[in-house]
Amino acid sequence: MRKLVLLVFVFIGFSFTAEAQRISENALGLRLGDSDGFGAEISYQRATGDNNRLEFGLGWRDSKDYDAFRLVGLYQWVWTLDGNFNWYAGAGGGLASYDFDDDFPGDDDSETALFVAGDIGIEYNFDFPLLLSLDFRPEFGFGDYNDDVDFDIALGIRFQF
Repeated sequence: MRKLVLLVFVFIGFSFTAEAQRISENALGLRLGDSDGFGAEISYQRATGDNNRLEFGLGWRDSKDYDAFRLVGLYQWVWTLDGNFNWYAGAGGGLASYDFDDDFPGDDDSETALFVAGDIGIEYNFDFPLLLSLDFRPEFGFGDYNDDVDFDIALGIRFQF
């Protein structure tokens, strides 16, 4: 009886892992959004396997307190929800250069800082080469001025090739 139960669990486990994924080899586009202002990011995704990929972004952010240029890299795992709907999660980090709106003359109001980030989202892979995504990216900054948690929500529009 134990062998039968073990065999059933092994069969179920293999059936879940054998599900085919169709993520594109490359995707290039924009990621638009931010937590406290507006941000635009040029985003590139590169598949590294059947269900994982790397994402790189070069972006600009504008808020009421600062402007920033950012470079980010993430490793993501992708799972199928239903048909062309996927969900994904990942982790990574980046480098940011901030220019703060400081009204005091002679005061250095810029900083370069590191951050770590998580990423979770959903995406729809159209039958033609378009990928739409909505994701949530919490970021933890390490710097003098940017040492807090930032919750970034964005819409991604990417061309697949």
